[in-house]
Amino acid sequence: MSKTLLVYLHGFRSSPRSSKAVMTGEAIKLLSTPENPIEWFCPQLLASPKESMDMVTAHIDRSKADRMIVIGSSLGGFYTNYLVEKYGCKGVVLNPAVRAARELAPHVGMMTSYDSDEPFDFKPEYIDELKELQIEKISQPNRYFLIAAKGDELLDWREMVEFYAGGAQLVLEGSDHGIADYADYLPKVIEFISAP
Repeated sequence: MSKTLLVYLHGFRSSPRSSKAVMTGEAIKLLSTPENPIEWFCPQLLASPKESMDMVTAHIDRSKADRMIVIGSSLGGFYTNYLVEKYGCKGVVLNPAVRAARELAPHVGMMTSYDSDEPFDFKPEYIDELKELQIEKISQPNRYFLIAAKGDELLDWREMVEFYAGGAQLVLEGSDHGIADYADYLPKVIEFISAP
């Protein structure tokens, strides 16, 4: 028996209720068997990057899984880089923010989530926390699978392709930041995470 921990990390202002998270979670439940169980961990991330990573790493360290895979979208993809480099696991990154401090600096202040009116304060010190978590260069590109959309209206797909050079990549000709057609590419994600 081999237990896998699958961590899914949502993007900035998103939640575990995002369509990609829900779709991926349903696919993982179908993949999990009594002989080879998969624990699905898709937490609501906190506004503080440091607190978010402290929470996630505490769960990882408690889980006692034989293997781990991290999937992250946008800001979650940035966090995925940090966790893959820390734990030496595999990671799937979906339109990742490879330079999150730079991308999110203009968003400091009061914000709301996409699926909630509950305000949260994205503080200036969180940009410093993102800088602390920045991976400058990935050490083993073969551990990563990038899905990047040329139609991403928020982030530059070319920067993603360059950052994950040498790893598995699927570059979409159109699509958008949220990858509205994610269901079409989910089988590729499952294929990557199922491979030894």
